[in-house]
Amino acid sequence: MNEALSFYRDTWAEINLDAIEYNVKSMIRHLGPEGTVIAVVKANAYGHGDAEVAETALKAGADMLAVAFVDEAIALRKKGVAAPILVLGASRPEDVQVSINHKIILTAVSLEWVMEAGKFVRSGELCFHIKLDTGMGRLGMKERHELETAIDYAAKSPNMKIGGIFTHFATADELESDYAEHQFEAFEKLTAGLTSSEWMIHCANSAAGLRFPDRIFNTVRLGISMYGLAPSMELKGELPYPLQEALSLHTKLVHVKKIAKGEKVSYGATYTAQEDEWIGTLPIGYADGWIRRLKDSEVLADGARVPIVGRICMDQCMVRLPRKLPIGTKVTLIGRQAEESISIDEIAERLETINYEVPCILSARVPRMFLQNKSIMEVRNPIIQSFSAEKG
Repeated sequence: MNEALSFYRDTWAEINLDAIEYNVKSMIRHLGPEGTVIAVVKANAYGHGDAEVAETALKAGADMLAVAFVDEAIALRKKGVAAPILVLGASRPEDVQVSINHKIILTAVSLEWVMEAGKFVRSGELCFHIKLDTGMGRLGMKERHELETAIDYAAKSPNMKIGGIFTHFATADELESDYAEHQFEAFEKLTAGLTSSEWMIHCANSAAGLRFPDRIFNTVRLGISMYGLAPSMELKGELPYPLQEALSLHTKLVHVKKIAKGEKVSYGATYTAQEDEWIGTLPIGYADGWIRRLKDSEVLADGARVPIVGRICMDQCMVRLPRKLPIGTKVTLIGRQAEESISIDEIAERLETINYEVPCILSARVPRMFLQNKSIMEVRNPIIQSFSAEKG
């Protein structure tokens, strides 16, 4: 691998920033002139690379970013991201001054939080959104009197400012919409007469934004569909516009050998060759997020599907090749080769999970290569960057 690319292993993820841009612009067009977009880049942008995705989403027209925790917001600030950032999760009231110093918008999850947080503001202004629990059962105020009291408390405080009110749907990604309708009506009832035209009012995640553009109030939190993935398999055939999957995962053959019929492969000797076979070794394993449950899955080599054989190891796994292939042959675990493709949805189905989880579990050991206009824009190796920061 070229030293300029900053990594020295034959495994990497490619992030197509053009796909991110397309997905953001598509949602903005879908919403029309009245809708704004908050780009959700929590969990390292669902494993895609937080700062790079954030900058791309903002360039495409997103108005704000959202993360889960204060630490994620500060990390973006340290990477030079200056746009407004909303922390969607709970934060400690005693830490509000840190968020003020970094111009981070917090979420008030209860009336108690609002009143307690106000005590820790030493300078500047604490900006926050109020979270309402309309049926998710996770975070947020449930009663109208709590909301009224919180709004009144902030209005009387010289150093507190409300920037928005929001809730989160539990079932917007399901075709049956009765519960989502219940939550929407609950949100309307709780907020009736209490909102400001200057506030961001948001109940819609990706699923709700795709399905109910007339019921978003004024903002959509764009998460999973920004990365080109449908919010659920149920909705995959119901999308108002096509999505472009942004992440692909690749490696290379680092060792190829022929084994005889009856020989075994990997830990536990669970795989036995049924005939003389060509076995290739790939430098990716469960420490990279290619977990052991994928032991019976397939990858793409030389444009064809080939099976993983034997148990997946921490750092490596083995595949059965149709013939001897040269060391250095590119192998695709997620993505396309010739006429064959393996999607994140396929991997999620094999793992009996949702597509959100697949990119999120790709570890920091996997370098991210960012592509724009079909060329390499940047390569980020979190392991090397972390080491450099410690040395610095």
